[in-house]
Amino acid sequence: MDDLPILNRRYKLLEAIGKGGMAFVYSAYDLMLDRPVAIKMLKQELGADQAFRDRFHLEAKAAANLSHPSIVTVHDFGFEQDWLFIVMEHVPGTDLKTMLMQRGRLPVEDAIPLIIQACSGIGYAHRAGLVHCDIKPHNMLVTPDMRLKVTDFGIARALASIHPDEHHQEVWGSPQYFSPEQAAGGPPQPASDVYSLGIVMYEILTGQLPFHGESIQEYSNKHLYETPVAPSRLNPMIPTELDQIILKVLSKEPSRRYRTADQLGRVLQSNLHLTDALLMDGYYPPVDSSATLVTMPVNLKQPDISEEINKIDWITIGLGLLTVAAVGGLIPLWIAVLFNLL
Repeated sequence: MDDLPILNRRYKLLEAIGKGGMAFVYSAYDLMLDRPVAIKMLKQELGADQAFRDRFHLEAKAAANLSHPSIVTVHDFGFEQDWLFIVMEHVPGTDLKTMLMQRGRLPVEDAIPLIIQACSGIGYAHRAGLVHCDIKPHNMLVTPDMRLKVTDFGIARALASIHPDEHHQEVWGSPQYFSPEQAAGGPPQPASDVYSLGIVMYEILTGQLPFHGESIQEYSNKHLYETPVAPSRLNPMIPTELDQIILKVLSKEPSRRYRTADQLGRVLQSNLHLTDALLMDGYYPPVDSSATLVTMPVNLKQPDISEEINKIDWITIGLGLLTVAAVGGLIPLWIAVLFNLL
């Protein structure tokens, strides 16, 4: 778009801030509510398809019902002159991919809080029945105070509804991040988002992707059949527990991963002590606690039996003994009462 119009006589486009294969992103201003917003506009050829417009509208409505601190809020949906657009909250900062390009890999203590925030938002969507389908660092916005928000819920699902003959790299997003079942042409599921989260986690901790290819087909084959190098071989600062968690998440079979992002987030919180202090300081919102935790094949420290013995509550034991003694002292009285009655 060369000129910057006012959409639906309400949203004033200010400047282009991003561009993808199928959409443009603009900073804008809501003239009705006097607030900054971000607007993603899909290419005109998509808006010309009535079936796609209906599908996109349904997905936008579903995304608008998501209310979570780690999800970019959807405010509105519109259509004007074959331009489909979605209005979202304005998030200051940059996307995670740009941050990685500027800083390289992140220290474990910076990376894990970001991933847990992503797990929290995506897990919330999973419990609402929504699968993102296009988890990648490009769709994770990070504020200056290191708060992370996941964006583009519903958009990838709408694009995936295009006729199979029209599927190509721009429609499916970056093949570096999709799951083996998506690579095989199967429908995505919550475990597919978890796999993509594993790719993101691998990338931000090692500075590189687990798989490299020259085409969609090459990436697909590697997601389906190739075992990734353990991330700790690329970054020795990665703890053994975290190494095992990432490799589990990147399992080829969905049933061998965590079923939802909530479960992955809870495992990261419970198994990695380095996040405890950050969580107590309110550095990031806690992962929702309603998900069931899957047992991890990690060699966690077993409690010392001697320590457990030292924790015995001797006061409770003493009160118990006094109770027994008191009851025993009443036995002669009960016997005397019984003989009198006879």
